[in-house]
Amino acid sequence: MRNSLFILIILCFVSCKKNLVDENMIKQDVIYLSDDKLEGRQTGTPGEKAAANYIAKRFKDLGLSPKGTNGYFQPFTFKPKTDPHQDITYNVVDGDSTVTGTNVLGYIDNNAASTIVIGAHFDHLGHGSDGSLYRGEPAIHNGADDNASGVAVMLNLASKLKSTNTNNNYLFMAFSGEEMGLIGSNYFVKNTTIPLDSLNYMINMDMVGRLNKDSTLAVYGVGTSPYFKQTINAANKNFKIIENESGVGPSDHTSFYLNDIPVLHFFTGQHEDYHKPSDDADKLNYDGMNLISEYIYEIITELDDNGKLAFRKTKNESEETPRFKVSLGVVPDYMFDGKGMRIDGVSEEKPAQKAGLKKGDIVVQLGELAVEDMMGYMKALAKFKEGDKTTVKVKRGTETIEADVTF
Repeated sequence: MRNSLFILIILCFVSCKKNLVDENMIKQDVIYLSDDKLEGRQTGTPGEKAAANYIAKRFKDLGLSPKGTNGYFQPFTFKPKTDPHQDITYNVVDGDSTVTGTNVLGYIDNNAASTIVIGAHFDHLGHGSDGSLYRGEPAIHNGADDNASGVAVMLNLASKLKSTNTNNNYLFMAFSGEEMGLIGSNYFVKNTTIPLDSLNYMINMDMVGRLNKDSTLAVYGVGTSPYFKQTINAANKNFKIIENESGVGPSDHTSFYLNDIPVLHFFTGQHEDYHKPSDDADKLNYDGMNLISEYIYEIITELDDNGKLAFRKTKNESEETPRFKVSLGVVPDYMFDGKGMRIDGVSEEKPAQKAGLKKGDIVVQLGELAVEDMMGYMKALAKFKEGDKTTVKVKRGTETIEADVTF
């Protein structure tokens, strides 16, 4: 009897230890996915394939069933766009400049009528492809925040949802091709491995690794279902939430929203390492990522008894965004909710740097136009063309500074 009790205690310990490991692999996942040996995980490269294999193994170890077209994998072949307005051509055979990417899909089947999609893209910019903001020699862009962070939180949620909240099934998806134009998620919604009309809602995590000191977290897509706004506030215990109603944005949730599926997208903000080789694992806030995972889990729990959520179309803010021909050369702080546009980073040899602007400055006037917020900044910027000269006013601490700018 004593031996049996001892064995039972040991088995319990081993089981608890395994669950503990599953729940605490966020940092290990980020470190692997953002290691130099993956060479930036650009779509179609050996590094992207190595990352896909790693994610598939993690799905298998977590007990998720394969839900791709080839085990856990959903490969897709396409010809990259040369014109940003043209459609992507998939399944090109022996065509010039074709690329093969791979989505990775794992499934928890609770025999429910509806399925929640929980996704994050895992591709990045390789040695500095289109989209890089780095101006030096080619260098590996490891993309720890963008978006090893989202994949790590997705895997953490898979470990949490293996045996709880069983009123939905769960499809966990790691998308490729996001950096090239949401290609992997776009391919999936056109070639789903489960019926599209069975999808309940989609949760997307893209850049969730840099939670700041005041715990500001942006949640996009709040207006895409009447249930979301109340739920994200009821579940919140730790964050200063910045809400955005639109279901359209520069990440994979957009592909689902455009197919009438409610979406929520989580984001901790841009930073000076965005799309640069310096986006490395040692700069991430892992305690913050654990809090975000717990928060998303609570949202899913709150919605577990609500059945299939109603979808609601939202105003597409991107259609109202002014088009501009020049750039100030700054990274805006999208998490800033005060008056003006706060600068989160300044690019080298660009107008802002030449004018003496610094990270943390708040732009309050550009030319003759006051800048109240991000949209006001973009409207002001749209008034200028290359070669124009103007003035910019910024708040720096308690001072207001005026500087000359040449575009």
